[in-house]
Amino acid sequence: MLQLVSPALPVGGFSYSEGLEWQIQKEKIINESTLFEWLKAELLRGQIRLEASAQSFIRDSLDDWQSTNEKNAIADLVEWDNWLLALRDSDKIRSQQKQMGQSLIQVLLKLGCSLPEEAKNFSWPSAWGCGGLFWKLSKVEVIEGYLYNWVANQLSAGIRLMPLGPTEAQQLQFSLLPLIETQAKELLSKNPHHLWTGDVGATIAQSSHSELYSKLFRS
Repeated sequence: MLQLVSPALPVGGFSYSEGLEWQIQKEKIINESTLFEWLKAELLRGQIRLEASAQSFIRDSLDDWQSTNEKNAIADLVEWDNWLLALRDSDKIRSQQKQMGQSLIQVLLKLGCSLPEEAKNFSWPSAWGCGGLFWKLSKVEVIEGYLYNWVANQLSAGIRLMPLGPTEAQQLQFSLLPLIETQAKELLSKNPHHLWTGDVGATIAQSSHSELYSKLFRS
């Protein structure tokens, strides 16, 4: 789990802000407090919840493939991957998900992970599930790590975009740990098809990023 959530994992997550850059330039997020509220809101009702809750189902399909090597299990994996990618409204975020997912799959293959041929085109959430399988993590660890990693990447972007020091970022991460743990346990038993998302603001920010005059991040 430590290796999977490490910022040194070469997947390119440091180059994306997922709309955070637009929100800061437009003064939607202006300080440590508003950044915390933004992260909290996304953990409670954002798109990230659906991707996290899908990890249990991705793992089930991976386990089925590993034990039976049946085509139905691979078809289920591809269906989950396509569905999660289609949920993302911004083409920039879809490109991000594809790039990071394919990069993680390359890392896993070089580490000796055995995966179906179709996995080479997996997006980020599905590739993350493959990482959980390779390192034999429990489902709740996979989900908790996914949420933790997303918060860490957002805070990393925040440090480069606004008056936010590394120590303050660590304080925010620490403050969000109870919510991450609670959400992971709750999402473990949730079907993502039955969840709702209320992050219209995030979608607007992500879709508007390309219109910024100056940009540090790819999306």
